[in-house]
Amino acid sequence: MENSINPNPWTTPQKIAFRYIFIFLFLFIVINNNGAFPFLYFITEYPITLLDKLIPWIGKHILLVPNEVSFNITGSGDTTYDYIVVFTIMITALMGTIIWTVLDKKSTHYTKLYYWLTVAIRYYIGLMLINYGLIKIIKLQFPSPNFHRLSQNYGDSSPMGLAWTFLGYSKGYNLMMGIIEVSSVFLLFRRTMTFGAIITLMSTANVMAVNYFYDVPVKITSTALFIMTLFLLLQNCKQLFTFFFTNESVSLSIIKAPEIKKKWLRITKIIGKLLLIGYVLIYGFVETLQSSKEYGDNAPKPKLHGLYIVDMYKLNNDTIPALITDSIRWHQLEIIWEGYATVRSMTNKQTRYTTKIDTIARKIELIARDSTIKYSFTYAYQLPDKFILKGTTQKDSLSITMKNKKIEEFLLMNRGFHWINENPFNK
Repeated sequence: MENSINPNPWTTPQKIAFRYIFIFLFLFIVINNNGAFPFLYFITEYPITLLDKLIPWIGKHILLVPNEVSFNITGSGDTTYDYIVVFTIMITALMGTIIWTVLDKKSTHYTKLYYWLTVAIRYYIGLMLINYGLIKIIKLQFPSPNFHRLSQNYGDSSPMGLAWTFLGYSKGYNLMMGIIEVSSVFLLFRRTMTFGAIITLMSTANVMAVNYFYDVPVKITSTALFIMTLFLLLQNCKQLFTFFFTNESVSLSIIKAPEIKKKWLRITKIIGKLLLIGYVLIYGFVETLQSSKEYGDNAPKPKLHGLYIVDMYKLNNDTIPALITDSIRWHQLEIIWEGYATVRSMTNKQTRYTTKIDTIARKIELIARDSTIKYSFTYAYQLPDKFILKGTTQKDSLSITMKNKKIEEFLLMNRGFHWINENPFNK
């Protein structure tokens, strides 16, 4: 049964609260689009450019932020810039609410605006989570632990690194998370909105908890998605409470769309909705598949990809013992990403190098990114799993014999799944 929003006049506090919520969420969605509405980028390009100039000024002159504030793509969604944006939206919404309240004395309710706000929220959450779900289903967001993670001291990992290792370990868990997030597609239809919102509430709560308690810098966005989902459920909160905690029968209300009398407008609305959903789903799926060829588990491996543990290290024909206090002698070499390599010393000091690899001449160069250190080697394989480097660094000669450690040799990667466990295997 389809019910309309309560047509009775709203109370003054309800109207004031709605005005603030409407302005705040509208501005948040427009500014923090995050790919939910692709067409918005063309509309907001110039205003966002102005915002990039305004936010640093607000940070410096109003909030007195001691450090320079600027917009940079760093992978973090919780930068000082982002928090000042939220602050600016809050103040703008407050000022807008005051002006709106002063000017609007006649409106008794905002049912149509409420409908369009819920449409924007439903599509914002749904389309964004569908994209996130797709990259989880093909295991792109959380790739399997690489050699760097697996060889890192457990206690030296960051909370976020620990979370990424935990989540990236399991294909099945990624698939489950992805399916749950893709289920936000139910938000895109009014009749299934409440069902979709219940699923999405649990999903966003879990994401928000991981972001908060594992120091993942997407706290602002995940919190917004959670709060917006609560907003969608607000109209049915009494019915849901009755359903879950009493034995009384209930009927959920469904937001009634404003009547569109002209047939061509109704058809245009349906076509526009189908085009938007189809574009996001098809484009998102194709883009995700393409990205999987460049990143994640299916990405091509670089030349000499592997983890190499040093067995013997000769400097100027002198064998250097493996002392844990030696910050110069190599302990291991990691080649994980194209064009880069990482060397860990015996003291676990990490130095990253850019690489030049010639597989025909069997030569490899390691060039330090922050110093003048440079290694020039020829390399050779010695069966079954030995890897030998011979060359120079500065004026010194080096000969390094290493064992090529396979990823399957790590317990985390070979333990597998067991239905029967006589005892917990908690090594």
